[in-house]
Amino acid sequence: MSQWKIKEAIERLKQGGLIIVADDDNREAEGDLVGLASAVTPEAINFIVKQARGLLCAPISAELAKRLELSEMLERNTDSFGTAFTVSVDHKETSTGISAFDRAKTIEELAKPTSMATDFNRPGHIFPLIAKDGGVLERRGHTEAAVDLAKLAGGPAAAYICEILNEDGSMARRPQLETLAEEWEMPLITVEELVTYLTVQEETSVKLPSAFGEFDLTLFEDQAGKEHLLLSKGAIKNADTPLLLRIHSECITGDIFGSHRCDCGEQLHEAMRLIEENGQGAILYLRQEGRGIGLKNKLRAYKLQENGLDTLEANVELGFKPDERDYRFAVQILNALGVKQVDLMTNNPDKIAELEALGIDVRKRIPLEIQPVTENAAYLKTKKDKFHHLLSF
Repeated sequence: MSQWKIKEAIERLKQGGLIIVADDDNREAEGDLVGLASAVTPEAINFIVKQARGLLCAPISAELAKRLELSEMLERNTDSFGTAFTVSVDHKETSTGISAFDRAKTIEELAKPTSMATDFNRPGHIFPLIAKDGGVLERRGHTEAAVDLAKLAGGPAAAYICEILNEDGSMARRPQLETLAEEWEMPLITVEELVTYLTVQEETSVKLPSAFGEFDLTLFEDQAGKEHLLLSKGAIKNADTPLLLRIHSECITGDIFGSHRCDCGEQLHEAMRLIEENGQGAILYLRQEGRGIGLKNKLRAYKLQENGLDTLEANVELGFKPDERDYRFAVQILNALGVKQVDLMTNNPDKIAELEALGIDVRKRIPLEIQPVTENAAYLKTKKDKFHHLLSF
């Protein structure tokens, strides 16, 4: 489970060790050796230079960069991923600056709270990188990952990193990184796992007896402070079999008041019934009311619908996309639970496509059709014709 892996990596870093961090396959798809600047040793630098073979850099926070008067090397950064290099530095107490001992000294001094800008010569042999303030939640790079890990370890916001190359000079990819992690006996984590660790915080879990059976209710808080719910039954963590799952976006009017303008409340209750019947499963209840536009705008959209627009046209008229929902946080929760394969209760093919694009294997779709009533017949027809929902009526 990613939470355990991140904690193990943090402990290794605290002890002065190195770890491997791999970024996203659709980004640079590379791995870096990472260590804490405050715990750097000449031995670790020598290992990196011999084994990793890439460019040795020192990620630091923007606050630290400002204190040491380290601004970006160029005003116009044309790097493909916007890596924020500063001018290179050597600490004034080093000799040539290039030895493992000198580079360790420079990195160590970058992390010291007493260091000043005048303590460093410029240019030098260490390349500081400025991390975004939002860390990997803002930019999913090794720079931000290293600084986030340094903060999680309780030390100064400074680290050192180096890309891992194969012996032939090519970039080491995931299979090679896994082999090296085993050979070097060090943790290997991914930026995605770090994102999950930082965003998915399980706050409270309670028993919830309901009209449909006994469930567990767990609250998760996302990075924006919004609270989402997991309604589950049975052992769902790290299960070997696909999880029976419904991802349900909040609909106060349908879920609470039983509105006939939509089929949301009935879908929620049918999903609960199916999970109880199955004896195991989960509903992720996401707080994204009105296809992600919020309750106030949803009611404004209802008013437009009363004047002749359909649900898609009303959202667009208000300046929104037809569907503003985002399922990334749902996937982060699933990753934190060790869930990789699901049987998804949905009529929405776009939801399936987004989950699969984010790494969740949707083994099969379980239809969740609710028979129309007079008030929502046009709404369901729009779902079928314009949102391409898989409905038989």
